[in-house]
Formats: sequence, C-alpha cells, structure tokens
Amino acid sequence: MHRRTVLVVVGWFVAAAAATGAGLAAVRVIGDGITAGPGAEVVDADRVARDLAAATPTGPTPTATAPTTPTATAAPTPSAVGRRAVAATPGGTVIAECVGPTVRLVTVAPAQGFGVRRQDAEPDDHARVEFAGDGGRIEVDVRCRTGRPDITWDRHD
Repeated sequence: MHRRTVLVVVGWFVAAAAATGAGLAAVRVIGDGITAGPGAEVVDADRVARDLAAATPTGPTPTATAPTTPTATAAPTPSAVGRRAVAATPGGTVIAECVGPTVRLVTVAPAQGFGVRRQDAEPDDHARVEFAGDGGRIEVDVRCRTGRPDITWDRHD
C-alpha cells in the first residue's frame, strides 16, 4: 500500500508540472498576439493621453449601406486644436491625423467585445478600419477634407 501512495503522489506532481509547463509555453508563444493584431502598435497610457490631447473633435456625416440599416455619427470628444480627430464608435476608437491630403491612423483601439478585423496600415488619401465583434461589424472611413480628418462610420449587423 505504501508503494501505491508514493506512485499516486509522484504521478500527481508530474501531471501538475506538465500542465504548468504547457500553460507557460502557450503564453510565451502567444505573447502580444493576445491583444495586438498584425502590424498593430502597442501604446502606453502616456501616448494615448498625448494623442487624445492633440485630437480635434469631429462631427462626421454618417453614410448608409442600405435604407433599412441604421447609421450614426461619431460622438465628438473635446480636445485641443490641430490636424487630428478622434471618433468613438460602438466598435472602438480611432484617432486620425492629416498631413496635407494624406491621412494617417494614429491610434486604433477596439471596444470591449470587438477586435480589429481590417486596418489600412500605410498613410494614404483614404483610411479604413473595420471592427468586428458580437455587436456586429463597424466600418470606419477617414478622409482629409480641408486639412482635417473627416471620419464617418457604418454599422453592419
């Protein structure tokens, strides 16, 4: 009986060590992939605060994909003067910047329950971000108009 007890205890310790090792290896392999999409930049709280302080409030014009699909405008966020704009959508927040006719996505942050499904990575005359989650799909469109970002978004259920 003593031998059986020792084998059970040793077996339990081996199984616990293997499970712990497998969990640690999985977290190491996944790393930033848990929260960051391909090409996504992880930013700290100071950077987000600076970007929000430099953003310009925007009142975008909604676009419609179908007459029955409801659309909304991004809620303006108070901020300082500049060539940046911020738009908070149900899918997430986008901060965009215009340099002449070129728009650049400064920060893209999905809301809880959403992820970034698609994002234009290179500065261009037009930028698009698509958030997807249980709440549907949100497409955010950004263009530079008169040197300022013009942000519109649509909800696709």
